[in-house]
Amino acid sequence: MPAKILISACLLGRPVRYDGKGKPLHHPAIDKWMAEDRLIAFCPEQAGGLPTPRPPAEVELGLTGEDVLAGRARVLEITGGDVTAEFIAGAERAVAFARGHDCGFALLIDGSPSCGSGFIYDGSFSSRRHPGAGVTAALMRAAGIRVYSDREVEALAAVVAAAQ
Repeated sequence: MPAKILISACLLGRPVRYDGKGKPLHHPAIDKWMAEDRLIAFCPEQAGGLPTPRPPAEVELGLTGEDVLAGRARVLEITGGDVTAEFIAGAERAVAFARGHDCGFALLIDGSPSCGSGFIYDGSFSSRRHPGAGVTAALMRAAGIRVYSDREVEALAAVVAAAQ
């Protein structure tokens, strides 16, 4: 059975991002995995109960998803709303969904307070980013799911090919 990959739904063009848009990732590996029925689309923010569109959100104080999961940080909307509980719920549902579909890998969009795996924004809503993972990426890694960003498709393709 081919390795399954949970993918951020926005990367398949689904209009689930905070701004109500998708952010399609065009790559031959994506086309190949779609044809092989390997991709399982999921949006943790929607799964956590957040509407689309929704106000932009960031992890506060330049902290990370690991800090949110440990109770040291919150996820705040630009309006000041605290959406930490929704982000944690979405992350938990994403992990359960990935496990339920035998996904050993996740391909997530970088920069997102949920799905970022290489960088996220610093909580100032000023487009400043820093190394770190979002809430879902952090929980997936803790659960043993191998997380790749949308900038790491080639690396994921190599790992998937080697696993066959």
